[in-house]
Amino acid sequence: MEMHLATVWESIADAIPEHAAITHGDTTRTWAEFDDRGARIAAALAAAGLGPDSKVGLYMYNCNEYMEAHHGVLKMRGVAINVNYRYLDEELWYLLDNCDAEAIVFHASLADRVAKVVDRLPDLKLLVVVDDGPGTAVPGERGYEELLGAHDPMPRIERSEDDVYMLYTGGTTGMPKGVIYAVGGLTAGLIEAGFPLLGLEPVERAEDIAAQVRSLADADGLGVSIPCAPLMHGTGCWLGWFIPMLGGAHIVTTTNRSLDAHEVLRTIEHHRATAITIVGDSFAKPLVRALDEGTPDGTAYDMSSVRLFDSSGVMWTAEVKNQMIDRIPQAILIDAMGSTEGSMGTQITMKGVPVETAKFIKGPNAKVFTDDDREVTPGSDEVGMVAAGGNVPLGYYKDEEKSARTFRVIDGVRYSFPGDFAMLAEDGTLILLGRGSQVINTGGEKVFPEEVEEAVKRVDGVLDCLVVGIDDNTYGQAVTAVASRVDGTDIDEATIIKAVKSDLAGYKAPKSVVFVDAVPRAPNGKADYRSAKTLAEAAAG
Repeated sequence: MEMHLATVWESIADAIPEHAAITHGDTTRTWAEFDDRGARIAAALAAAGLGPDSKVGLYMYNCNEYMEAHHGVLKMRGVAINVNYRYLDEELWYLLDNCDAEAIVFHASLADRVAKVVDRLPDLKLLVVVDDGPGTAVPGERGYEELLGAHDPMPRIERSEDDVYMLYTGGTTGMPKGVIYAVGGLTAGLIEAGFPLLGLEPVERAEDIAAQVRSLADADGLGVSIPCAPLMHGTGCWLGWFIPMLGGAHIVTTTNRSLDAHEVLRTIEHHRATAITIVGDSFAKPLVRALDEGTPDGTAYDMSSVRLFDSSGVMWTAEVKNQMIDRIPQAILIDAMGSTEGSMGTQITMKGVPVETAKFIKGPNAKVFTDDDREVTPGSDEVGMVAAGGNVPLGYYKDEEKSARTFRVIDGVRYSFPGDFAMLAEDGTLILLGRGSQVINTGGEKVFPEEVEEAVKRVDGVLDCLVVGIDDNTYGQAVTAVASRVDGTDIDEATIIKAVKSDLAGYKAPKSVVFVDAVPRAPNGKADYRSAKTLAEAAAG
């Protein structure tokens, strides 16, 4: 039995067919239904002329159909392509054209955008619309439920662990890139990293997974996972969906299309959720506020089922972690330092364990290298670039030049260099400094935005912050904070700058602070530095 997402999920569906697999709103699908509906999608794709390695764009908000369609694509050995639901016109066309999409599954509410690009996508063979309310009709579209009803489930097939899995990442600069993995390596890597958190033993043989899941089910120990982040992004997909589902968990998605902290807490309470996937402070702070506010009738939310919060992608500060632990003391907080291109370290927080922001336990396959490919010595205060080893991606789709820069061999070992700079403490702890593409050069000094953002967010009255560099005749680039205030506070620029100077070297402190209603972030909570820089430049005149 191959180590393949689709094959493992099929075996779990056989082991616990009547248990809940996925839920969105009031609609729950059992494992048997999840696998059956995925098989019908696979049959529909095959009938339309798609086959192994065919690319299928998933242009949807979080929903059951996203997970079913993804499973169906994997079943027929195709490649499911995550499409950012914020993309419009040229962005949408670029990604679908770049990935050679042969089919698109999309929400009706996004159909007007699809209609603008389909004529420019010559490889398209099938358009599938998922009903989520009124939308523009796209010529040739087929209704999702109609398509399922028109096809018998595709018979199960043997697959290859070398089948392609691809996740598009927007990154911090440039156009989106498809990061390519072998499905087998990805599946094995997710199991190795995630199973200990699910109460399961990591396995080397795919056929051993279903028996463990069945044992968990018999002991009433199956998990319930809520991915608060979008499934179209790696954090929501890998941490909130793939890893728990490989362990037989029930995946519950919320209905609001932006973070509604009270809905998340109601959903945790209703489904007795055990694991919640968030994205750093941008998700954790609203959850803390909602916990303090309580339910409309004045009672506290019941969080007794929660065992785990996990996060990746953006900063999750020590202060906010401690606030969550104070309110949900039994929870373990997992802060994963990683990217679509690889995992680099983790920080584990629990009641009574001191925690520091941006300090991680280095992954067993991660290293830090200087510009001349020399390993950084712990305690040396040298700055280097973090390299992720282990299950390294095969490359970027149709971009050999960027692949060669990001995925390199040093001393016979292949590493991924996502672009993060760090130092190593004397004990080997990874001290994250920030993404190199965002480094600000000011007065001959390098400033990593994340360090300054953390200092700004520690100031009472600041809700959120991004830090950018804008052109300046004196400094080359001026460190500029784009910040939002907590409702009802009137914190001013001078107070913030003074507070940061008491924490950091003076040259790192913002030269100015631009106040906005909401700091620009993507739906997954990741920093939108381009928009922040535009706001800073506009304020500077």
